Amino acid sequence: MVLSVLVVLVFAGGAALYVWADGRLRQVAAIGDYAGRPAAGKGTNWLLVGSDSRAGLTPAQREELHVGNDGGRNTDTVMVLHSGGHGPYLVSIPRDSYVRVPGHGRRKINEAYADGGPKLLTRTVEQATGLRIDRYAEVSFLGLVRVVDALHGVRMCLDKPLKDARSGADFRAGCQEMNGRQALAYTRARYSDPEGDIGRVRRQRRLTAAVAGGMLGSGVYLNPFRWMPVAGAALSAVRVDEGAGVAELVGMGRSMKKITGGGGRAVTVPVARPGVVVGGAGDVLEWDERGARRLFQALRDDDPIPTSDNN
Repeated sequence: MVLSVLVVLVFAGGAALYVWADGRLRQVAAIGDYAGRPAAGKGTNWLLVGSDSRAGLTPAQREELHVGNDGGRNTDTVMVLHSGGHGPYLVSIPRDSYVRVPGHGRRKINEAYADGGPKLLTRTVEQATGLRIDRYAEVSFLGLVRVVDALHGVRMCLDKPLKDARSGADFRAGCQEMNGRQALAYTRARYSDPEGDIGRVRRQRRLTAAVAGGMLGSGVYLNPFRWMPVAGAALSAVRVDEGAGVAELVGMGRSMKKITGGGGRAVTVPVARPGVVVGGAGDVLEWDERGARRLFQALRDDDPIPTSDNN
């Protein structure tokens, strides 16, 4: 979902808009060196994160959005966007992936953010995948809601009804307009989904495409009265690493635009055993080691990715 927030920056074509956007961009320490860090591969890798931070939410908003009051600092979305000579490729990493978190043992990957913030999450992803992360971007619950509302909603089409009391999702089958609150519930639902976390990452990618389509529509980017509120919502929603600026976001936005238009591929890390119960961790997802290794090796070498992984 975080990619959708950034696509609009592709259209910040004028110098004045670049200056305006650059001045509003928020940065966070997310990437650092350490012993044994993977060597740089070919192409560029973005780590794209949807944080479940409740910061900025009033008690009423927390109740309305069904996000509770626990002040959580985990991540609901973890994706790697690779751009190079092939693709681009967008790889979803399920939040329940059971990996080694440096200094904390084996845990769900989304807990790395809670354990040590963006830097530890980035390091965890690097060591789990063997990829060096070049750039980082994250968006919060409230940020997603504000961007969708700035677009006046998004149109989503469901093959079957979706109802999940934990997230607040309650949707009929078929095509329908969703506001920001509904879009958040749609992406967070998993307890009533027989595919669990795998089903959720597919919905996250569908929402990404829908939001990107709204931003790319001529009714937004050719209309300054629509574009400015959407761009303002996007810029206030996102945080990037300290080396990233508007120019880097424009390049990433172009890659995302290509994927949205069918010129790249979006996949999920191959999973061997979903729903494995581990003491102290609950239900986790274990990767298909061979499939994941082939996928990440292809990304390191900037080769076409295998076609046998989960989509």
